[in-house]
Amino acid sequence: MTGPIVSGRDPRFEKTLYAHVGQEGSWTLDYYLKHGGYETAKRVLKEKTPEEVIEEVKRSGLRGRGGAGFPTGVKWSFMPKDGKQHYLICNADESEPGSFKDRYIMEDVPHLLLEGMILAGYAIRATVGYIYVRGEYRKAADRLEAAIREARARGYLGENLFGSGFSFDVHVHRGAGAYICGEETALMNSLEGLRANPRLKPPFPAQSGLWGKPTTINNVETLASVVPILERGADWFASMGTEQSKGMKLYQISGPVRRPGVYELPMGTTFRELIYDWAGGPLEPIQALIPGGSSTPPLPFTDEVLDTPMSYEHLQAQGSMLGTGGVILIPERVSMVDAMWNVTRFYAHESCGKCTPCREGVAGFMVNLFAKIGSGEGEEKDVENLEALLPLIEGRSFCPLADAAVWPVKGSLKHFKDQYLALVREKKPVPRVNLWR
Repeated sequence: MTGPIVSGRDPRFEKTLYAHVGQEGSWTLDYYLKHGGYETAKRVLKEKTPEEVIEEVKRSGLRGRGGAGFPTGVKWSFMPKDGKQHYLICNADESEPGSFKDRYIMEDVPHLLLEGMILAGYAIRATVGYIYVRGEYRKAADRLEAAIREARARGYLGENLFGSGFSFDVHVHRGAGAYICGEETALMNSLEGLRANPRLKPPFPAQSGLWGKPTTINNVETLASVVPILERGADWFASMGTEQSKGMKLYQISGPVRRPGVYELPMGTTFRELIYDWAGGPLEPIQALIPGGSSTPPLPFTDEVLDTPMSYEHLQAQGSMLGTGGVILIPERVSMVDAMWNVTRFYAHESCGKCTPCREGVAGFMVNLFAKIGSGEGEEKDVENLEALLPLIEGRSFCPLADAAVWPVKGSLKHFKDQYLALVREKKPVPRVNLWR
């Protein structure tokens, strides 16, 4: 059999990140060691230089799994070789609605994440790592802290790891439930004890990050993926996926579907395969899907979309984004206007209020326009004003939160504008429905 692996049904594909999720005791060090845990770190720290690790990750094609999709090895290469204190931060503030993949790595295989952080820390010459955990993820934080204590006690964290001369330790920081802390510079401010407002870039974290020192921030799934890449090699990882989207991905699916959950599949798996073959199919007629968490533009539930590979480049061609890979199904009985009103209220609530486009544009004008349209008091001019407002917000704020509020609404107006116009013409409020009837 030749060609890249782009289907979870391909006999060459096997789970790696979620291979032990759900197994009794999988979160303990003894279990992890029994299944080859920390062997990759032992070998790499003794046999490879930091530069060789970075090159291997570059060659694998791994891209950030937190939403932006920036090449991981390239990001690591930005860190200076200056002999100063460097920091590694794991962004575990998984707060994007529709995203819930990272929590199971932290809860069930925390040592996989720790080993990935050791390897990443070695590559960027960091001696200290922080895991910034979403405040609501209490079980995950507890499991991580227990795993760190186990690793320290057995010499897998601390001074002179595996006799390599490399020292590395990890600390857990619990957030307080603020979505804005998923933005890397707001996260660093929060870690420093400051208000979680985003910073102006440049300087970028690799030049001046945590406490003004060179810093790299990676997502949980990204760091966990480093272990199998360095265990099996870049070629193995690059054999899965598409031309620009390599490796396996943790896809999530929620909404009215028979088996909602997280599915580890090759990049390039189609929506049809995820929804019907793995998740068992919809429970009722569907009008749209959100492909990558609530900040990504929704797409109509058509054959063309269903047969689209879930990759960075294919979804960009469809006018949306892969994001975190969190697929949300929206049934026909739910008004798209109501769905977008709900999304807008979320982002307005989570705005830190630092910059005008977000504070006034999202939390002010967008919310008020949706309230007017959704209550049945809107006019066609309100829909026109909403459309005209979006480009005045997009790309004009300190961080991507304002963009995250704009993109789904922009996509809904592109594909479902008729629902907005029907509401204002009929002067009817949006029907309120129970999604989980």
